[in-house]
Amino acid sequence: QVQLVESGGGLVQAGGSLRLSCAASGRTFSVYTMKWFRQAPGKEREFVAAINTSGGSTRYADSVKGRFTISRDNAKSRTDLQMNSLKPEDTAVYSCSATDIYGRTLAWGQGTQVTVSS
Repeated sequence: QVQLVESGGGLVQAGGSLRLSCAASGRTFSVYTMKWFRQAPGKEREFVAAINTSGGSTRYADSVKGRFTISRDNAKSRTDLQMNSLKPEDTAVYSCSATDIYGRTLAWGQGTQVTVSS
């Protein structure tokens, strides 16, 4: 139904910034709620951010509020996660997902590694 591919991960020093992108296939991107999750080694996957179909509503985990910004461009079928003031505890594999109007997750991306050095 939809395929997602993340990009933009890498190694950055604490206090630095990275911008992650999630590109979606298909012609129906605008009907999906998009979310970002992350998972560090030995830890459970945790919610990071979400954005609704129009981009008019966003939600963030408390741990990233004020530092991360989620956005979307429906014309380009893409959602981005701007990460500022990065901390070592932000180190994880970041994945995006697409959710339909019934709350069902339709797809996951393969993930992109973010490593923040101290």
